[in-house]
Parts: sequence; structure tokens; C-alpha cells
Amino acid sequence: MRRSLLLAASASTLAIFSPSIVYAQDAGTGADDAAEQGSGSQIIVTGSRIRRDPLDNPSPVISLDESALQQTGLSAVADVLQRLPSAAGGLNTKVNNSGNIGNPQDGGGVGAGTAEIDLRYLLAKRTLVLVDGLRYVPATAASGIPSTIDLNSIPQGMIQRIEVLQSGQSPLYGSDAIAGVVNIITKDRQDGLSASAKYGEYLSEGDGETLDLSLSYGTRGPGISVAFGVDYVDQKEVRTANRALTQFPNPGQTSCTDPIGGCSSGTLGGRIVFNPGNPSLPAGGSVTVRNYPLMTRGAYDPTLVGGDFKAFTSADRFNFAPFNLLVTPSERYGAWMSAKMELSDDINLRTRVVYNRRNSKNQAAFLPLFLGPDAGNGNLLDTVSIDVTNPYNPFGITLNSGTNGQPATYSFIGRRLVENGQRTYHQTVDTFTAAATLDGQFEMGGRNFYWDVNAVIGLNDAHQLFTGNVNAAKVAQALGPLADCTGPCVPLNIFGGAGSITQDMLDFIAFDERAKSDQRLQDYTANLSGELFDLPGGAVGIAVGYEHRYQKGSFTPDPIIQAGLGADIPAQAASGSYKSDEFYGELRVPLLSDMPFFQQLELDGAIRRAEYSTGFSNTSVTGTVLWKPVTDLLLRGSYAEGFRAPALGELYGAQSRADAPIDDPCTNVAGSPWQTSATVRTNCIANGVPASGSYQEPNGGQLPTLTGGNSALDPETSETWLFGAVYSPDWARGGFVSDLSLEVNYYDITVDGAIAAINPQVTLSRCAQLGDPLACSNITRTSSGIISSIQGLLQNIGRIKTTGIDATFNFRTTETDAGTFGLSLNANFLDKYEETFPTDAGTATIDYRGTTRGFPDQSYAKFKGTGVLTWSLGAFDAAFTGRYIDSVVESDGNKLNSRFYGDIQLSFTPGFMDDAFRFSVGVLNVFDTDPPACFSCTGPNYDPTTYDIPGQFGYVRLTYRM
Repeated sequence: MRRSLLLAASASTLAIFSPSIVYAQDAGTGADDAAEQGSGSQIIVTGSRIRRDPLDNPSPVISLDESALQQTGLSAVADVLQRLPSAAGGLNTKVNNSGNIGNPQDGGGVGAGTAEIDLRYLLAKRTLVLVDGLRYVPATAASGIPSTIDLNSIPQGMIQRIEVLQSGQSPLYGSDAIAGVVNIITKDRQDGLSASAKYGEYLSEGDGETLDLSLSYGTRGPGISVAFGVDYVDQKEVRTANRALTQFPNPGQTSCTDPIGGCSSGTLGGRIVFNPGNPSLPAGGSVTVRNYPLMTRGAYDPTLVGGDFKAFTSADRFNFAPFNLLVTPSERYGAWMSAKMELSDDINLRTRVVYNRRNSKNQAAFLPLFLGPDAGNGNLLDTVSIDVTNPYNPFGITLNSGTNGQPATYSFIGRRLVENGQRTYHQTVDTFTAAATLDGQFEMGGRNFYWDVNAVIGLNDAHQLFTGNVNAAKVAQALGPLADCTGPCVPLNIFGGAGSITQDMLDFIAFDERAKSDQRLQDYTANLSGELFDLPGGAVGIAVGYEHRYQKGSFTPDPIIQAGLGADIPAQAASGSYKSDEFYGELRVPLLSDMPFFQQLELDGAIRRAEYSTGFSNTSVTGTVLWKPVTDLLLRGSYAEGFRAPALGELYGAQSRADAPIDDPCTNVAGSPWQTSATVRTNCIANGVPASGSYQEPNGGQLPTLTGGNSALDPETSETWLFGAVYSPDWARGGFVSDLSLEVNYYDITVDGAIAAINPQVTLSRCAQLGDPLACSNITRTSSGIISSIQGLLQNIGRIKTTGIDATFNFRTTETDAGTFGLSLNANFLDKYEETFPTDAGTATIDYRGTTRGFPDQSYAKFKGTGVLTWSLGAFDAAFTGRYIDSVVESDGNKLNSRFYGDIQLSFTPGFMDDAFRFSVGVLNVFDTDPPACFSCTGPNYDPTTYDIPGQFGYVRLTYRM
């Protein structure tokens, strides 16, 4: 097996997953050709557009080949990439809460079923994903207009390798490449048949069953090669009810009566909160059904001593937690074809076509129907009055919402609509892409020049069916005067408790919500590269190019939702498009080589000019110095400017709501800041909280946040400094050692004008603790003190700054009588992650290093590391992968202790079967490590972007190659 070229050259191979050799991208020849040409070949490497020896790559690149992907035992590319220590998670199939809490504050829609890659904690929208060095159509999930790529839309069987550039490179690749670039290299040729079948499940619980099938075939002929394949993945759900950690809204909770709270006031028996001063009802009281269902008008005793109603207590709250999902089901099938033709000795044509279908689902508990002025829906449901003539109204008066000139007699009704079934969100997403590359070379002045022109089209269409919703206008009609409930209208019984709503009632108020979204991409590029003249260190290289891109996206919610008549998350239609024209140039200047203290001295630089039809323009530059004082040591320093234009969803996304799982510091409950701080009480009263202390947050820790796009946004810009060293000694090779290398890189990234919404928890905290007028002005409360909205629209909030160190170590022995051994370590040390945002007094800065955020889920561990120990002997090989995540702390001081995960895989390739078959068995999380319990996380009591769900996952796989 060949020594890793990329590690030795500062383009560090990800040997933490596999010690296999991988090579950089070759636009003119296939990956197989690149391997055949050897280390002296001039090819394109990720991080540069000038053809060069992979040993001279100026950028830090991690590379995973096909065997490395299989060795992880995972069935999704995103799951593999999210395990990188430099990665920070992102959406994946462990994220279930995307649909039922509303649209996140990034303006891109909920992305249910989508899988992303986020480098450096800078969010997935600042990591550029390419396929064969070209743009790919952005994701969609019938819930918004994302700017990110859905990695689940790329069939894994077509992937040759993945290269992760751990540095910003906007001058080379354009917008979005602030945190780094992920370049997915696909197969352009294959010899014969390849098939793989894998099955796995969680061993103790027997759930999460996953079937992964792949079949591909390739053939070559004179001047042509063709490869094609099909993939199928079926991942079943894992329910929160089946894990101890996630059976209640808070870790360790055993009952809704626990002081920590968290259970919902949208209850099975219904909760009715009356306003003070109502003569016929308990003043400011809160009641629920004593025994349900009540199918007719129940008896009401205002003293609550008898009758069908009793005082509402914590024991009546609803535990919604066991109705959610820990792993969302995802069925994916795709087909792909790649063909390459030699049109002449100097001209080649490559085409690639991909189709992928994803069927996914996320779900939530039964819909809580909230009515009244304190309900916080922001629509008609906040103004509903229950008329005295409603045959199921037992109170003898109209429960008035106070919107018709009459005093409000009630403030809130919460009723869990169990009769309507659970809320389920089914996504169907079709992705189609086609790409063509025409490349060639010519000679001028005795030097070779290379050119290529590329065209990419991409289509992404998504449809979502949401069941379990109701029409607010019909609810109002069914609860209003009986005389107005005519035709198909059926009076609604919301006072009878679970089981009292009949099918006839549901047939009138319920509806299936249907939404759709789409994305379109057209991208055309042309590139020219070659060598100009010689310097003492070698030939001066140059590359120039042009890119024209057109992108369009739209989101169309159900008409009932657009009319503001849904009882779940509201949304409005949005659409937009843009065109961009971009020119770039890159220069490589090798000053010295093969001299004392200057085995290599090279300068590299690039510049890009971008013009957008939306009015944005930018010029960004980058520069790199490479110095090898001796053959074994490479020193590198670079500076790069970055640029990210506001995405379509960020510019044009309509205002919507996100129900943030955060706590209001003004609520008067045991241990709250209201009770412990006079300053907080003063500031909360000034913000509209009753001075009497009567306010208690009613809705189980979910507060409505208004989110949406902003057409006045400016682009983000960034600066990245990177200093690194690669030590790969020749003296360590030979004898027992075949490979030994160490790479260390320090990065410093500053993003200015960062597009984001201020964290709503920060808004609440600054208002309550500091009385910040700007923060307080973004909070709207009802007369009872209940929060009806927190403004969280996108803006250029200020600055994000992160610094840290990446380190990679690789060791491999030669073949011995006991086998071949390998040890690889990859680590990230996070030194700083700060966000600066505006306040009334100027700006404020929060350092998230060593903390967990909660909304959105993100854990900023100070240290993350991955190590792989490998062994092979004859037909057998084995690998143990260890992953360590340092402890983090929640905002309330709760510590999430460090975690160590272990994965193991054993494989057998029998020689008597001509090495055609390979049998593998493995266990993920072999030590059965549970994730640390988290109280502030949006997910089910843990951070699903950082940690694994509880349980050991076992799998078996059979591969065949002919």
C-alpha cells in the first residue's frame, strides 16, 4: 500500500478513518489515472486551480476515500463528515424538532430530513459544498429556501472520495467558502461490477433498523468509459419513548409534577384560565375537566367543590416528550451515470447525471389548540370567543376574548387534540442534476496549457404533507354563536376533555396541510491554466477563469396557512432569484528550491471579482507562503479574504414563527431570576410584567420568536489567517515504519457583518438583567405579562471571531509477521468563539467556547479528538475508532461531562474466493455511552448535532467486486 502523499504534502489524509491512499482531483483525467501517474503528476488539487504535484498543495486538506467511508459503518455522508473534529454538526436525521418548532432564525426554512456539514461552528451556510469542483443545487424540504446543500441528495455509491479544505477560499471558489470547502469527487470510471449490502439496528432496543444497498457497474472501451449505479437506504425511526433519557421534557424527570416543570398546558383535559373580576368564575382561576370525556354539557360548580371541573394543577399538564423521534425515518434511492469520452488526443468530454428521491418524516405530539388573548398564536385564534349558545359551553356566559369591545372574561384555553392524531410531517424530495465538462490542452511557447468549460443544471423539488392541523376560521365558527354554525359546521366541544371531539367535529375543523418548495441552479464556468516562465524554484503557474451562476428558489405554504388560519406554525410564501458574474485569477510563484534552508520557497495568491444582480459586489484576495527549510519540514502561512452574499432565504424569506425552547426570566416560579433579583423584577415590570407577581409562563418553555428574511441585508466578509507546519521525516521510513507524519495548523477567522438573528435567550436576558432598551423593545407581552412575540429578524449583527488549532498525526508500520499496524489521531483545540451583536449602548460580546447554546443546538467543546487504531494480516483486518468530546457548560451552569465513544469493525476477505467478497461486522458506540443530559437543548434532552443517541448500533455488511 502506497504512502499517503497528501499527508506528506500538507494536504493531510484523514487516516483517522482509513490509512488508504487518496489522490487529488484531476479535471482532465480520472482518479484512476491520477493514481497511475504517481507523485510527479500535475493535477488539480482542492485548494488550488493550478495543476501541481499533490506534494505541493498549499492548503490543509483532509481526504476520505471510498474505503474510509465504508469503514465508519455509517450510511450517510453527513454523519461521517460531522464526526470530524473541525466540524460542528449541522442538521442530520437525529434532528426531529425542525418541523414542529417552526422556521429557524437563519431564514432558510426548517430543512426537515436534510443533512448538512458545518465547519468551524460557523454554520453550514458558510461551508461551500462542491461536487467534482462544481456547484451543486441547494437543498429544499417544502419549508423555506435554504442556502445549504443536502448531502442526503448525493448517492453514496457514486462517491470516489471527499476532500475537506479546512480554510476559507472565496477567491478561488466564490461565495460561501468562508469556513472551508467540501469537495465530493465522484466516480468517472469503474471496472466491472461492485455490490454492497448492509443491515444494522440498535442492539438492545431492536429499533433504528437500517438497510443500505448499492450496486454499480463500469466498463471501458477505446476512448470511452462509462459507469452507472443505483443506491437504496432505508433508515427506520427511533422513538423518544424508547429511551430513558427522553421520556420527559427534562432529563431525570419522572412526573409533570416535578418542580422543574416543562410539561405543556395544552392538556388532555383542557386548561381554562379566567380573567380576574369575572363574577361567575373563580377570579384569575384555572380549571380543567375532572373526569373525561364529557360528551354533553358538563356541570360547572364555581366553588370547584363538585361538578365536572376542578382546579388545574401541575399533575394535569401533558407530557409531550414520548411522542417525538430520536431518529427520523429516511428512505433514499438514487441512480447515477458518469461517462467520459476522448473526442481527440487533446479534448475530453465528461458527463454526469444524478437523480435522488428522499422520503422522510418527522413528528410531534398531538396538536395543542391554544385560544385566547394570551395564547400567542398571532392570528385569529387569539381572538376567538366561545359563545354562551355553544351547546358544550357549561359556564353560562360567553367566554369573551376582549376583541369586540367587551371585557375579556378569559385569557387562555389549552386543549390537546388527541382525537386528530399526532402531528406528522412527510417530505418527498426529488433532486436531479446534470453536469458536462469539456476539457483539453494545447501548447504555446513550448509550454502546456489546460482549459475546461463546464455546465451544471440542478433541480430540487420538495413536497410536504402535514397531518394533525386545524382551520382557525372553522374553529371560531364552531365555537361561536350556534346560529352561525350552519351548513357543514358542527359545534365543537373543547370543554369535554380527551375523547369528547367526535369525528364529525374533526371533519369540519381539520385539514391536511400541503406545502412545496423548489430550487433551481444553472452554473457555467470556464478555466485556463498553465505555466508562464521559469524561476529558480520552478515554473510560474497561472490560472484564470469565469463563472456565471443563476439561482432561483421558492416556498409555497398551504393556502390556509398563508391566510393565517392554521393552528400550528404560521408561514408565508417567498421566492427570489439572482445572477452572478465572477472572474478569478490565481498565481503560483516558486522562488527557490533545492538550496540550503530553502528546499522550497513558494508564494501563491488568488483574486476574485464578483458582481450580483441583487446589487452586491466584492473583490477578495488570498496569499500563501510555503517554506521548506529542510526536506522533512513544511511551514505554511496564509491570509484569505472571504465573501458571502445574502442567500435567497435570507433576503426574501417571509416572516414566520419559531417556538424557541427557552425560559422567560420574568416568570414567577421557584428559583427564577424574578424571585432572586430585585433588578430583574424592576426591569420585567418596566417591560410589561404585572407588578403583583401573578405572571407564570404557561406554555412549557416554548416562546414565540418572529423570524424572517431582510432585503436590506449586506454581504458578509471575512478574514482568515492560517499558520501551519507539516513534519514528515524520511528517516522514519524504512524498516519497521512505513509512514510517520505530524501536521499542526493554527487558524484565526473573523466574520464581519455576520448575517444572523440575535439569540432570543440573549434578548430576554439583556432586557431582564440589564434593562437594555433595544432588547426590551424586541419583546411584546400581553396584559398578563405573557410573551406574544420576540423579534428575531435577520440582520448584519456584527462580528464572529473564532481561533483554534488542528492537529493530525499518522503512523503506519511496514508488514510484519504479526500484521500491519496503523495509528492516526486528529484533533481540534478551540481557543475562542465569540459573537458580537448590537445593544442600546453599542455592542456586546459573548464567548461560547466551552459552552452549549441550546437554541439552535450547538456545543462548543474546547477539545475534540478522533483516533483510529488499525490492524491487518492476510485476509483479516480490524479497526477501532475512538472519539472524545470535551465537557461543556449550559448557561445555567449545568455541566455536560466529556464523552468518549468507541466504534469497532472486523473484516474478512477470503482469498479462496479470489478476494471478490468482503465480510464486515461492526458496532458503533461499543461501550454503550449515553449522551450528556442537557436542559436547554432544543433536541430531546441532549445535543443531536454533537452526540450519538443512546444505544449500541450493530451492523453487518457484504461487498462484492468482480
